[in-house]
Amino acid sequence: MTKYSFILLTGEKDGFLEQIQELGVVDITRSVKPVDQGSSQMLAKATEARKTLEFLESIDYSKDADYETIAKTTADIEGNPVEFVESCRNRISELQADLVNVSKQANARLPWGDYDKAALDGIADHGYQVRYYCVDSRKFDQAWAELYPLQVVEDDGKKTWFVTVAPKDEAYAFPVQETQKPEGTYAEAVASIAHIKDEIIRCKAGLLNAKDYIPAIKEAYNSELVELDKYLADNASTGAAEDMLTLFTGFAPCENDQELSEAFDKMGVLYIKEEAVQEDNPPIKLRNNWFTRQFEVFTEMYGMPVYSEFDPTPILAPFYLLFFAMCLGDAGYGIILLLFGLLLNKGLVKVSMFDGLGNIISLLGAGTLVVGTVLGTFFGIGLYDAAWVPEWLKNFMIVGNVDIPGIGVLNIQMLLAMGIGIFHICVAMTVKAICYTKRFGIKENIATWGWLLLIVGGVLIGLLSLVKFLSPDAAKWAVIAVGGISALAIYIFNTPGRNPLVNVGAGLWDTYNMATGILGDVLSYLRLFALGLAGGMLGQAFNDLALSVRGDSVLTWLPFVLILVAGHLINILLSSLGAFVHPMRLTFMEYFKNAGYEGKGSAYNPLTTNKE
Repeated sequence: MTKYSFILLTGEKDGFLEQIQELGVVDITRSVKPVDQGSSQMLAKATEARKTLEFLESIDYSKDADYETIAKTTADIEGNPVEFVESCRNRISELQADLVNVSKQANARLPWGDYDKAALDGIADHGYQVRYYCVDSRKFDQAWAELYPLQVVEDDGKKTWFVTVAPKDEAYAFPVQETQKPEGTYAEAVASIAHIKDEIIRCKAGLLNAKDYIPAIKEAYNSELVELDKYLADNASTGAAEDMLTLFTGFAPCENDQELSEAFDKMGVLYIKEEAVQEDNPPIKLRNNWFTRQFEVFTEMYGMPVYSEFDPTPILAPFYLLFFAMCLGDAGYGIILLLFGLLLNKGLVKVSMFDGLGNIISLLGAGTLVVGTVLGTFFGIGLYDAAWVPEWLKNFMIVGNVDIPGIGVLNIQMLLAMGIGIFHICVAMTVKAICYTKRFGIKENIATWGWLLLIVGGVLIGLLSLVKFLSPDAAKWAVIAVGGISALAIYIFNTPGRNPLVNVGAGLWDTYNMATGILGDVLSYLRLFALGLAGGMLGQAFNDLALSVRGDSVLTWLPFVLILVAGHLINILLSSLGAFVHPMRLTFMEYFKNAGYEGKGSAYNPLTTNKE
């Protein structure tokens, strides 16, 4: 990054910021959050516009029972489209609540039927009162009609609705409790339901017509973000010479130096150009190839590297792909993901939550296809035991158990997961040693190199001994040499110039933390084996369940297919969720911790006229 310091008259800053936005490559140092009431209001308007866009783009009334009527209905959209959409959404919510209440009223009025409400209410003018009752039909006593002026209105075999009429001024008692008087007739309730439904249709038609305003709302949304960006940049400026001058600081990629210098010279602005250094805390723009770039989203989720750190994405990418594939662990599911990602890229399938993720889904699917084949699972079927799988392919599969002398019989896939975990941690510690040495110097990282030598050296000696490359005597002297050098680095020279006894104490504390931490970290990688095993067993269980219902009859094929499709669909969704979360956990918690990655940098965010 190149650092630019701009000095200009205060009255020129608005025009200057607009020109910077036109260039679209200079990141003016500013807050990424609202700083006052004005910026909060601007962000609120932009957020409202974004939510409106998301809502309009998701509208689909094709399955609505009244779709034909909605599509034929026209609605005038007056004023701000965003406010109109919000008003329609709120009105629909109110109407749907009213519809529920009125429908309940209609159900309650149905037994009473339609009647002349005015005439019924007029009975009170003659000194009589009408009382309403509803009882279980089995409890209705026919003798009541002989004792009271009673009229049965409805009897459906389960309940009986009836009324009684009695003078107001006489004492009155009835064996059952009186029910609530209907507030209106059934016909009135039906008319209210029809009116509410008509208004809902008009509101939905208005929202459907508002989709024509999506381009205008997008433009307004972009303009609001651009103005907010400019406002925040202006707010971050520094005044000088009694606010007669304004100072701005910005950063831009080095490859734009010549282009920007020519542009600033034409603008006539006074600026100082210098190479950005760590103390400037410049924004970070990642530079990766096509494959690695797909995984930058995970780096951004954790945090961008600071200026002196390594970009973790090139190492994160292949390991995350491997971890995901091992957790999902089924070649058939890999094919499904691969096809799903390709369909997303072609626009043949549209799922809003997966927008822009077609490439990485395809990569994860392809990786799962390869790794799932190596692990010997295809839609819950064990490939290694299947007669239809060619022998040459079985030679590449890692299945079964292995007998380790002095330890016993262990699952080879479990050992593979732990071996990958050990290698991953060794890579992290190597990255930490190199990165910290570059940032802080070798003197401050003697202990880091000591631990790296001890762990990586110990692993290499163990592997070489296991394959008989090192004789027992050679391995013994190698362990002594590695252990001795590591001990000096960890316990004696970990902080040169400090009291040796303090260094020893610090080394012992480091040893405790390292011993407990590394063991737990390595065991964490067992989830790669456990998740793959669980998904495979669940897939096999669905296969067995489907086979158990299949018989000789053609009719049994329908439940067979339904169980297979539904079962594997559930399994792939659950397994994919676990395969997404747990590799991310291994990356964030195990790799980044052991690699010393901080992730406290800020992303490169230039002022521009297009914020989409």
